[in-house]
Amino acid sequence: MATGLVALLDDVAAIAKVAAASIDDVGAAASRAGTKAAGVVIDDAAVTPRYVTGFDPSRELPMIAKIARGSFKNKLLILLPAAVLLGQFAPFLIPVILLLGGLFLSYEAAEKVLELFKVDETNKHEEPAVMAPAKREKEMVSGAIRTDLILSAEIMAISLSEVTDSPWWQQILILGLIAIVITAGIYGAVALIVKMDDAGLALAKNHDGALASFGRSLVRLMPTLLSAISIIGTLAMAWVGGGLLVHNTAELGWHGPEHLVEAAAHPLVAAAPAGIHGFVDWLVFAVLSGLLGVLVGAVLAPIVHKVLPHGGH
Repeated sequence: MATGLVALLDDVAAIAKVAAASIDDVGAAASRAGTKAAGVVIDDAAVTPRYVTGFDPSRELPMIAKIARGSFKNKLLILLPAAVLLGQFAPFLIPVILLLGGLFLSYEAAEKVLELFKVDETNKHEEPAVMAPAKREKEMVSGAIRTDLILSAEIMAISLSEVTDSPWWQQILILGLIAIVITAGIYGAVALIVKMDDAGLALAKNHDGALASFGRSLVRLMPTLLSAISIIGTLAMAWVGGGLLVHNTAELGWHGPEHLVEAAAHPLVAAAPAGIHGFVDWLVFAVLSGLLGVLVGAVLAPIVHKVLPHGGH
C-alpha cells in the first residue's frame, strides 16, 4: 500500500513538473510572440486616443472601456479561434496573411508620412456636420473597434507565426495570454494618456507650490506627448510593415528583399565594435525595413485612393 502511494505521489510530482514546464513554455513563448508584435501594439496605442478627443472629459474613460471590451471580443471571440484553426489546418496561409498585413501597415505608415507634406483643402470651407453627442460617441467607438480589429488581427497573426510548432492547446493559452495582456496594457496606457491633462488641471487648481507646478507641466506636456506617440506609432508601423514584407516574401520563395537588407547591413555590422554587432544588425534591419515599408506604402497609396473613395479609411 505504501509503495503504491509513493508511486502515485511520484506520478503526481512528475505530472506537476511537466505542467510547470508547460506553463513556463507558454510564458516564454507568449513573451517572444508579444515582442514580435510590439510595433503593432505601439501603433494601436497611438491610434486610439484620437477617438476620444473632443468629447466631454466625463465620457473619455467610459468610451475607452467600451473600446477595450470590443477589443477583448475581437481578440478572444473572433481572432483567437480563427488563428488556432488556421495554425492547425492551413499554416501555409500564415505568410500570405502576414504579407497582406505588411502591405496594410506600410500603406498606413506612408499615408501618415505623406500627410506631413500636403495640405488637405477638400474640407477647408465646409461646415462640420452637427451630430448628437450620443450618436457621435457611438460612431467613434464603433470606428475604434473596427480599427482595433485590423490591428488585433496583425498582432494575433504575428504572434501565431511564432508558435506554429506548439500544440494546439498551448497556442490557445499563448494567444489568449497575449490578447489579455496586450489589450489591458494598451487601453490602460490610453486611459492614463487621455486623463493626464485632467489630472494636471486638478493639481494646478487644488494645490500650491511644487504640485501645482507639476500639474501645469502635465497640461503643457500633453500636445508634445500626443505628437510623439503619433510619430512613434508611424515609425513602428513602417518598421513592422517593412519587416513583414521582407520576412514573408522570403517565406514565399522570393529572397531578393532579404538579401538586399543583408547586403546593406553586412559592412555596417562589420565596422561596428564587436560588443554591439547584434544591436547594429537589428538597427540597420529596422531602418531599412521602415524605408522599404514607406516606399511600398507610397506606391500603394494612389492605387488605394482610386479604388476606395475615402482613401481606405
